[in-house]
Parts: sequence; C-alpha cells; structure tokens
Amino acid sequence: MAAVASVVVAVGAVTGMVSALDDRPAVDEARTAETNRPPRPDRLPAEPSPTGARTPPPSPPPPTTAPAASASPVPTPAWPESVTPSPRRTEPARRNAPVSARLYRHPDSRVLDWVRANPDDPRRPVIEERIADRPAAVWFADFSPATITARVAAVTSGAAAQGRVPVLVPYAIPDRDCGGHSRGGAPGLDAYDAWIDRFAAGLGSGEVIVVLEPDAVAQAGCLPAGERAERFASLARAGRVLKAANPKARVYHDAGHSGWHPAGQQAELLRQAGAASAASSDGVFSNVSNFHRTADEIAYVRRVLDALGGPPGLGAVIDTSRNGNGAPADGGWCDPAGRRLGRAPTLATGEERIDAYLWVKLPGESDGCKGAPGTFTPSYAYDLAR
Repeated sequence: MAAVASVVVAVGAVTGMVSALDDRPAVDEARTAETNRPPRPDRLPAEPSPTGARTPPPSPPPPTTAPAASASPVPTPAWPESVTPSPRRTEPARRNAPVSARLYRHPDSRVLDWVRANPDDPRRPVIEERIADRPAAVWFADFSPATITARVAAVTSGAAAQGRVPVLVPYAIPDRDCGGHSRGGAPGLDAYDAWIDRFAAGLGSGEVIVVLEPDAVAQAGCLPAGERAERFASLARAGRVLKAANPKARVYHDAGHSGWHPAGQQAELLRQAGAASAASSDGVFSNVSNFHRTADEIAYVRRVLDALGGPPGLGAVIDTSRNGNGAPADGGWCDPAGRRLGRAPTLATGEERIDAYLWVKLPGESDGCKGAPGTFTPSYAYDLAR
C-alpha cells in the first residue's frame, strides 16, 4: 500500500489501558466494545500485512500480499499537539448509523495464533490483554474469486451471531501499492469489478463497516491520467455494489492521512472516486497503518469532508492502532521505534463526524524491518503495548 495505510484484528481487555497511551483521554469500551500505515517519501515503503486478522479458510493470506506501509510524499505537517478540533455543528441524523456500539474481534488472527502457541512467554499477558483481546479489521488481500463470498460471509455471520460489527478491508485493486511491497491485486479492473460483486454477496444483512482499498485514492498519482480515471470509476462502482448488497453496510473511502496530500486536493480525488455520493459512500477513512495523532487526523478529515461536500451525513473513521506517540519526527515508516498503541477501537468517539476509531492495522505485524512484511513480531508488539 501507499505511504499511508494498512491493518487488522483484536479486542480490549483493561479499561483505559490502551487509550491512556494516546494524546487525549479516549472512550474505551473495554470488554463491551470490540477493532496504519506509515509515511513514505516517493512511492511505497514496505507495509505490514493486510491481514492482521486472517480471513477464514479455505484460502490463507498469501505471503506476498502484505500491504505495504504507506509513506508520505511530503513531510508531516507540524500540527501542534494542542490543536483543537473544529467546533461541533448540529448535523441531521446519520443515515444507517450503527445501532450497536460493539466491534467484532475475529477469532482467527496471527496475534491470537502466537498467544495460543506461547502460553509461557513472559510477554504474553501484555500482548494478549492489550492487542489480541481487541477488535480489529479483517483484510481480504488475495485475489480469490472462487472463495471470496464464503470467506466474507464467514466473518459477517460470525459477527452477526454475537451482535457485533465487523470491519472488512477489500484490498485487491489492480496495480495495488504501485509496485511496492504490497504489490498485487486483481489482474484488471473487469476482474476486480467481478471480485467486488462476489465480495458484496457475502456481506449479509447486518451492520458492517467496509474500509475500501487503502491507498487506492491517495496513491493514485502513480497511475497515468486515463488509468487513474478508470480506477476511480471502479471504486465508485464498488461502493454502490457494496451498499446495494447490504443497506446496513457503511463504506468508507481512502483519505490518506494528515501528513500526505492537502485536504482540498484529497477531497477532489475522493469526489472522482464516488466518495461524495450517498449511493456509494458513507465517508472517508484516514491514517491506515500510519502513526499520526488522533487530534491531527480529526482536524484533517473534517477539512476533507468540508471540501468534499456531498450529503451532510458523511463521516470518517480513523485508524488509531499505532498512533499513541504520534509519527516519528524523521518520517520513518518501517516499524519505527518508540511508537505506542493508540486509542481503543470504538464506535462511540464523542466527536462530531468521527464515526469510529478502528484498529485497521494489527499492532505487531511488521512493516518489513523487525520481521518479514506482514508477519507477527512479538518483540514489536510488546514494545507497542507495554
């Protein structure tokens, strides 16, 4: 993936334990609420695996499709830590707003595999309580048309059985990651459109959040103008298909992050990708697999939404999985030292137009420096969580 995004699965155990690591107090659902991508100078730096929580069999996540870490083409802007989010505005009731305040923790993930296999490791209690027990996104990063419907349905039905909301990440757009570490995707847009049709068929009828193709919009500058327009048309179609298949599905489009494109520029790209249309979008997502502070992202996505226009009900979700200490001053994106877990995943943010804080990138999955891209690295997970 591009300079910004990526991640996945888990659920929180101790109230305030993770949220206390972020820049401000957070709403932590503890055990009742169960769910980034770094900067890069030019194209794509290595990124963590797209499947923090692996999608269910029969098709395990391929080792070569780990999302690449997103990197910013420009230095992170110096937003002061004291930046105050814009004043709240009275908005009309959100269409299809989730009723449940609980996010889903998929029972199959690499961190859970490690926890189960290492009962005597002294790092296990911290990793289990602060990462493995929290809900996170489930990535679908391999192009597997024959099995995608069943695999998506396995996640959505499992969540529905618990009365919880799953977070799904379709990640198969052609020319994904522009040839970077997360290169791959469908062989062409026609194949991708058909794959999305099959993906949508597994959404079921319950509440679900879809983080549609991290980096596909923010990183589209690597494509020639004609191919970029075709990609955006396909993303707009994908949003329409997903929402038509399940009216309770909430679909969010790629806004990059606060250290990448200016808000107005990103909004124009998003508009071309259908993000301003109620038929294909519920808003935008930011900071996937990255490290920018929550306050910076709140201010940024509000500016993007203001510039985007569209229905007043459009909102944003923010990846808070690794942003507890903010982005490194040197712009490092590959498993940078000194990072911490961010706010606990929740659908109750208390912030105007911010629909959720999610763990899209699974903390502990390497960007490619502390381990192979996308692999779970316990030492990295422990450093993030302790």
